[in-house]
Amino acid sequence: MEEKTKAGACLHAVVHGRVQGVNFRYYTTRTAQRLGLTGWVGNRWDGTVETVAEGPREALDEFRAFLHQGSPSAFVQQVDEHWKTPTGEFNHFGVRYL
Repeated sequence: MEEKTKAGACLHAVVHGRVQGVNFRYYTTRTAQRLGLTGWVGNRWDGTVETVAEGPREALDEFRAFLHQGSPSAFVQQVDEHWKTPTGEFNHFGVRYL
């Protein structure tokens, strides 16, 4: 239970636009790791990128801002966001192959 409360919050997001083939997952992973978040990011079959991140709310707010901006070559059109209760199930942040 202690691990779950340590996570603080959980953000589940789906990013739409030109977000595949532009190093979006790489920059997302680096940003999450720099912020001390745990979770994953992955390309979806429909051309979007999905991510789940857990950590302190302040760090997740900065991560959320990154998702709206994207990597240097990305063009983000829309971000669908859902705040959830953290599970504490993640030990690190990495790429997941969906």
